[in-house]
Amino acid sequence: MRLTPFESAFMLHLIGDWLLQNEWMSVNKVRLSHPASWVHGGIHAVLLGLVLGWVGGLTLGVLHMLIDTRFPVRWLITYFKRCENSPDLPILVLGCDQVMHLACLAGWIALADHWK
Repeated sequence: MRLTPFESAFMLHLIGDWLLQNEWMSVNKVRLSHPASWVHGGIHAVLLGLVLGWVGGLTLGVLHMLIDTRFPVRWLITYFKRCENSPDLPILVLGCDQVMHLACLAGWIALADHWK
């Protein structure tokens, strides 16, 4: 049985975010000026490039870095979900972050044929 491109990308995303990310990256990746952001994004670019090609890997690595600045997540929670004072905020931030990453993977895979 073979994995679909999305299943492969999803597994590699989990590996990059959960197995290969250390505390240094987790704490400092929110600033694009910090090397941790680039190392973490680079890990995702290399992993995803293995299954989606170098353009897909690079594009998704950069998108991953931008999402990890927390600006898109904070905007979503503050202006759309309107739950910035929720006692469940930490899990909401984590959930929104992961869904945004997966939406980028799905979007790239769905639209990749149009860019060939």
